Amino acid sequence: MTRSEEFRICSYNIHKGFSTSNRRFLLEDIRHAIRTVDSDFVMLQEVMGLDSHSDPRRCNNQFEFLADSVWDHAAYGKNAIYESGHHGNAILSKFPFVEWHNTDISRFFFSQRGILLGKTNNGIYLACTHFGLLKVERRPQLKALTALINRYVPADAPLIIGGDFNDWRLELNREIKRALQVKEAHTEVYGKPARTFPGKLPLLPMDRLYFRNLQLVDAEVLSGNPWQRLSDHCALTAIFKLPA
Repeated sequence: MTRSEEFRICSYNIHKGFSTSNRRFLLEDIRHAIRTVDSDFVMLQEVMGLDSHSDPRRCNNQFEFLADSVWDHAAYGKNAIYESGHHGNAILSKFPFVEWHNTDISRFFFSQRGILLGKTNNGIYLACTHFGLLKVERRPQLKALTALINRYVPADAPLIIGGDFNDWRLELNREIKRALQVKEAHTEVYGKPARTFPGKLPLLPMDRLYFRNLQLVDAEVLSGNPWQRLSDHCALTAIFKLPA
């Protein structure tokens, strides 16, 4: 990738491959949908790394199934572990990873969360995260995110932070931007974060794409068909260029 080339990123909470109602398993439809976006990087939340369910339709390793032949490189961070398997965050990439690691930011045993941070061979840092549902969880998780980025990501390096922040009241939005000197992609284009939840009728701004040291070209929330039937969240996408 040269500095004149554009690249696309997508962030999506796939709800373990189930529809909003949890009645239908739609992982194959989700794979088709994210392929149509043609992203260079895909950040996934609530993706199963192991599913030992007896139903033969269920995929044992969801991020490998989704990556298939489109994204040759994938990183996975295991967060929640239970009897039938585990799930967490994943990053699919068309570019090799130089390094990646997962950081546990869980505050309670019933709410297991993590930050998956990776660096690709073109110098782009990607942080995929999923914050807790409770306010008392999210503030310490923001501090953990800030400490992680400050420790591992150079101040002048291209950085994208994406995921499900569960910050529907936008209480952390300003703090994230100030603490990490980042901008939010949808806000830069439309003046406010995207409404992404629930998927069928998105009302709450739960998901974000923050960035720094990159030139934003465009941003979009993926709602309507087919997204409204695939997960309880809408997907986000943005197009960037490396700065000249």
